[in-house]
Formats: sequence, structure tokens, C-alpha cells
Amino acid sequence: MKENNSFDIAVLGGGPAGIMAAGRAAELGARVVLIEKNEILGKKLLITGKGRCNFTHNEFDIRKFTEKFGRNGRFLYSALSEFGVGEVIDFFKSRGVKGKVEQGDRIFPENGNAQDILNALVKYLAEGKVSILLNTEVVGFKQEKGKISQALLRSRQICADKFIICAGGKAYPQTGSTGEGYRWAEQLGHTVIAPVPALNPVKTSEDWVKELQGLSLKNVSLQLFQNNKKKDERFGEMLFTHFGVSGPIVMDMSKNIGALLKNGPVKLILDLKPALDFKKLDKRIQRDFEKFKGRMFKNSLKGLLPLSMIPVIIKLSGIEPEKQVDHLAREERNKLVHLLKELELTPTGLLGFKWSVVTSGGVALKEVDPNTMCSKKIGNLYFAGEILDLDGPSGGYNLQECWSTGYLAGGNAAKGN
Repeated sequence: MKENNSFDIAVLGGGPAGIMAAGRAAELGARVVLIEKNEILGKKLLITGKGRCNFTHNEFDIRKFTEKFGRNGRFLYSALSEFGVGEVIDFFKSRGVKGKVEQGDRIFPENGNAQDILNALVKYLAEGKVSILLNTEVVGFKQEKGKISQALLRSRQICADKFIICAGGKAYPQTGSTGEGYRWAEQLGHTVIAPVPALNPVKTSEDWVKELQGLSLKNVSLQLFQNNKKKDERFGEMLFTHFGVSGPIVMDMSKNIGALLKNGPVKLILDLKPALDFKKLDKRIQRDFEKFKGRMFKNSLKGLLPLSMIPVIIKLSGIEPEKQVDHLAREERNKLVHLLKELELTPTGLLGFKWSVVTSGGVALKEVDPNTMCSKKIGNLYFAGEILDLDGPSGGYNLQECWSTGYLAGGNAAKGN
């Protein structure tokens, strides 16, 4: 059987944005080929949300949604207006995958399985008879008269009227995101804002974090300081690891931590009891100690702290573990209050792209039309997904960006916009 090398649209990259772009273009009647270098589609998608796939965020207000992406968020208005949170929820529901809202307004598949999301997307491609090339690497492009005429593969060429690059970023390179898309964009005359890790675990210098490895804290506050000035603050869930800290509030802050570290040291202040001010916490501790009269200090903190954290706090407080709580000096109690409200951590760096959920940086937005996702430099080239200079916090924002920009790019490429 002769290979078909000619299509209306060629989509490069079989992640969420690429699948959505290919599916939408095919839905509108285009002959589409989807080219993916991995052996399967959606390799990175399958590990998102620890394999549960937090596929969007329960925020229907476009203005509030785009604000989470910072200054670049305005770029997403058209994409979200055409295919926003509601449309994504309906899209998957119509294909048998109901969403459910969980803590922090994150939306997951009802059965908590990323494979359900990928299956729905593969079904979408099948409906539109999209040709899928797996284990296929793009090595370059042929250009004629200011347009792309061919995508060059190792053993053949693909001709198309339109090309959509959805090659992702550099996060989780073990899933295939190794930055080729940036090289292609630059070769095609686009500016690429230097990629850096975002939503990344943070390394810290304190030895005691190793003793807390695996401990997850909920409803805590984390503040970021440089030169005694507060630079960022988050509330929610975090996790201790053998190298430092991770979890949603740390990951969301990591981009700022990485940027600030280039200018000098930074400090994290963890508040374990944000619902209580210093005075209220002191009174709470006094009440606890009153109940535990005659008991040793080391046995009197179970109501205040997770069990694994007690030895660490005792060590940091400098208070004699065997001392009876009713014999604690006011200064000692004060030290304990400050530790619970102002536990210091010293970031030394980020863990890097290998453990980064998304990439910050990418194709400069001023060179892409936000109403169509078409390149302003090459008339038959479109971009969608993580390759663009867009990154939001954890919680489904970044996948929503992929669905929205992919849908818009596929639709406009098919319509000839």
C-alpha cells in the first residue's frame, strides 16, 4: 500500500494540544496527519496528576482564569472564549468521561484515571479519521515562498497546506519533551523566550528536611523573602522530600524562587498554624500544657503537630525533651510559638526540567495571533500548547491552556484563517 504523504494539515506533537488541534481540524473536514516521536500518544498526559489527570480548573470566569498566567494571560482570551472550561468539561462528558471537582477546585475524571482522558481523545481522532504516525521524528522543514511546504522526517517527507507545532516544552524530558519545538521555531524565524523550569520541586539546605521525607502538610502558609522583602505568599498543601520541599504551594512558587535566586539568597517562612496569630497560638499551647501537667515536653505536642515532625521541632527549639511542660520558661514557650509560625527554610535551587511539570518561556506571544494561533511570520504555521510562552499554576490551568489553544489552532487552520 502506497504511503500517503500529502495532507491538508500536519500536526507535530501528540500531546494534549496536538491531539485537540488534530481532532478539531478533522472534525471540520480537513485531512489531517498527527506526527508523534513516542511510541504512544499522550505519554506525558498519562502521568499528570499522579496518573489521575487534573484536566481543568473549576473557574469559568475568563478574566480570573487568565490572571493566573500573569502578564501573558491576556493572550488566552480568544482561545478560552471559544473553548473554555465549560466546553472542555462538556467535551469529555460527551465522550463518557465525567469530571468531578476536588480540593482546590481541581477537576479530575470521575474514575480518577488519566487513561480515560487519553481514550476519549484517541476516539476523537478516530472520528475524524486522523492519520497517526508514531515513532516518527521530524528533522526539519522545507520552505518555499515564505511558507512551509514539507515536514522532513527521517525516511520520508510530509506535504501539507498548514502546519501546527504542538511539540511541548522541556519539562519531563523522559516523556519526550526535549525542546525540539523551540529549535524548529527558531529555524523558522521565531523568537523563543529562554525556557526555564516552572512548577518544580525546590532543594533546601536544611538537613532536618530529610527526617520529614514524605510528610504532607495541609492548610499551611508559605512566604518567600529576599532582602527581608516579601516576594510571594501561598496557602494550601506542601510536601517534605529528601532534598527539600514540594507540593502545590511550593511548585506554584518555584518559578519565582528560581528567578530570585539568580540575584542572591532567598528565604522561605512556613507558618504551620496560619489560622492562629502569635497570641492565640500561645494561649492554645498554654491550654495544652495545662492539660499535660507533669508530662515531659516531648510527649506534649501530639495535638499540635504531625508525629514525624515532633522530634524535629523539639531539636530546633533547643528545649530539653524530658523537661516537664509546666516547668517551661516563658522564653522557651515563645521560641516554640515562633517555630510553629516562622519555620525557616533556605532554597538552594530547583530540581530542574527532569522534575518540572511545565516550562516557563517559549515562542514569543507577540509573534503569534491570539485570535487564530497563526504565526505572524509564516502564513501557514500555527502554534499551540506548552511551546508558547505561557505557564500557569498547578491545578489544571496548563492543561486547559493546551485544550483551548489546540482547539483554536486546529479550527482556524481548517477554516483557512
